[in-house]
Order: sequence, then structure tokens, then C-alpha cells
Amino acid sequence: MATLLLGRWDHGGNLLIEESLRVDDGDEATTDSLVDDQDDTDGMAWAATFDVDSHRRAIQRAYDEYVQHEGTDLIDQVHGYEPSTA
Repeated sequence: MATLLLGRWDHGGNLLIEESLRVDDGDEATTDSLVDDQDDTDGMAWAATFDVDSHRRAIQRAYDEYVQHEGTDLIDQVHGYEPSTA
């Protein structure tokens, strides 16, 4: 299993995580369908799949890989987890 995070960038450059789903490894059809269903009318949608076993680990990976180098924040609106910034 993998964790799919769906969210969007806000106008301040922060990544807002709005949904967290477990998907089967390699199930591209399901992942693509979920990402395609995401509202992207403002062009700010974001999605990534992480090969980890928990929401918390996926949030940390998203922060490390997509946010940390930008100097902005990741805001987990699903479970309120705050990634480690160290």
C-alpha cells in the first residue's frame, strides 16, 4: 500500500493537504482517477503518492521533498500533523 496526498498550494506558497488516501502499490488507474477528480479550477492543485505506511510519514516526505526548500509551510488539514523542520 501507498499513501496518496491531495491538496493545493495557497497564494502564500504554503502546501495545504486536504485529503489522504491509501492506494494499492502500482494501481495507476485508481491513483489517476482520484487525482483527475480533484478540483483544479485555480491551477493550484497538488498530488503525490508516497510508498509509506502512514499518513504521518507521507506528510513528512511531502514536506521534505516539496516544501522545505521553498521556505514555506505544509499545513495538514486532515489530521493536523506538523512535519519536523529539523
